[in-house]
Amino acid sequence: MNTFGRIFRIHIFGESHGENIGVVVDGCQEGISLQPDDFGPDLARRRSGAKGTTARREPDEPKIVSGIYNGYTTGAPLAILFGNHDAHSGDYAQFREMPRPGHADFAATKKWNNFNDLRGSGHLSGRLTLALTAAGVVAKKCIAPIVVNAMLTEAGGHANIDEAVEKTIRENDSIGGVVACCVQHVPVGLGEPFFDTVESLLAHLLFAIPAVKGVEFGAGFAAAAMKGSQHNDPIISPDGKTATNNAGGVTGGITNGNDLFFRVAVKPTSSIIRPQQTVNLATGGIETLEVRGRHDACIALRVPVIVEAAAAIVLCDLLKF
Repeated sequence: MNTFGRIFRIHIFGESHGENIGVVVDGCQEGISLQPDDFGPDLARRRSGAKGTTARREPDEPKIVSGIYNGYTTGAPLAILFGNHDAHSGDYAQFREMPRPGHADFAATKKWNNFNDLRGSGHLSGRLTLALTAAGVVAKKCIAPIVVNAMLTEAGGHANIDEAVEKTIRENDSIGGVVACCVQHVPVGLGEPFFDTVESLLAHLLFAIPAVKGVEFGAGFAAAAMKGSQHNDPIISPDGKTATNNAGGVTGGITNGNDLFFRVAVKPTSSIIRPQQTVNLATGGIETLEVRGRHDACIALRVPVIVEAAAAIVLCDLLKF
């Protein structure tokens, strides 16, 4: 439910406006150098502040509370905490009766019988990806020399990301985007068919990232329109390297020695300033809802480092099988 992995396992906890959020990482080998400063670069990439991101400002300072001694991992469970400081909980009071379109307000309230924390979407918030990113920092250290790189390649259907974000802000709306991820130096043979293939495990964790609505490997959906003679990747060396990479570095569910390549589709942020129609659960009538507060015009701007974290976590677990 809130745990992922078999040997390298992560467990996330907390709510968007609660006192803390965090992650417990189990299965991390001993002797890995780890300092709070090591988290800085990746946490900075996820942090808000750039145009098109939320005005919520959190320091996101990691507090390592277990699993570390003299600056090195001990092999015991690694627990990392982050405080929540800049929460405006009053912005969410009305959503119990008037659920926001695109959000899980309605479904979550029904599932948990009104006991769920709606402030900032509670445990369902993208705020929890901070914990995932922190676990990814640890996983990246464990999988070296494997290197994971992701980048936003388009936003709102346009390659000019800055222009698309500017236009969206002016329109009081939101846009999504596409994140491409390439993993280099991947050994041959990672993955366990049938149900623990590289694709299935990556898709599992990638779809756990709020706002992710699609994942494709290699040629992806374009493969449906290709012929076998076009899609097949000619093998050109004894180490399995291929002339093309339509398979995305995976054949038969296991890595084949080429770069692992996949793309992730991120939907537009659900909270927008524009008035929207929704049901008032108290009256049963349809009313106009105006969502106030601080929200990302393009949440996809902050997603690449989270995608990297997910890939690193999956590969770290597979390396330990």
